[in-house]
Amino acid sequence: LAFMEVILTDFARLESDTASSEAAEQDEYEKFIFESKKDKALKENDIAHKSAKKSDSEDALARTQEELKLTQHQLDKAINYYEKLKPTCVDSGITYEERVKRREEEMQSLQEALNILQGTDLS
Repeated sequence: LAFMEVILTDFARLESDTASSEAAEQDEYEKFIFESKKDKALKENDIAHKSAKKSDSEDALARTQEELKLTQHQLDKAINYYEKLKPTCVDSGITYEERVKRREEEMQSLQEALNILQGTDLS
């Protein structure tokens, strides 16, 4: 009979230890599931934000590339026009001193024409 009581107390202690261990593990499991769901929701939200940012960046890149293409086209046209005008403007074959002299002569003849029109120089 004493042996049965020892077995019964051992069984009661074992049942009590097992129940408390299971309760602790159940709490730990529920905490883990809660943290996992929270982490999953945060990561899904992060994915959504990063996807939207990527889409915006790709749109901006496409617009910038199109703008670059148009600007490059305008620049090419301007360079071609410059190259077309360059020989007539820059490569005139006249030195700086000759151009200054011509401008002075032109200004003098314009001054004479003005004087004639004003009637001050009738000689």
